[in-house]
Amino acid sequence: MAKVNDLFNVEVIGKRNFGALDQIYTEDARILPPGAPMISGREAIRGFWRDLVKGGNIKSAVLESSDVMAAGDAAVEIGKATITAEAGPSMEVKYVVYWRRENSQWKWHVDIWNPNA
Repeated sequence: MAKVNDLFNVEVIGKRNFGALDQIYTEDARILPPGAPMISGREAIRGFWRDLVKGGNIKSAVLESSDVMAAGDAAVEIGKATITAEAGPSMEVKYVVYWRRENSQWKWHVDIWNPNA
């Protein structure tokens, strides 16, 4: 899990390699961003992250697991993230990711996050 979370920060956010999202999200993944409708499928998720990262000039998103629970043949991760943009202070968020195996690799299947007050 740590490897995939680091891949998100280093490749997707740091290097703007949005193709790396295929190694992070399952093919039929869903994200539930705060204040927005649910987004389904890798292509739509890729577009969401591309627009958010470039539009917000996000420089890093460091994810830190605080709990991981087995859920049958899947897992649920609860954690916090620090998001840093070019301008402005860092933002702290909390997240829950439902992990599922796809082609023998653990990937994010459902991803939801909310900013801390």
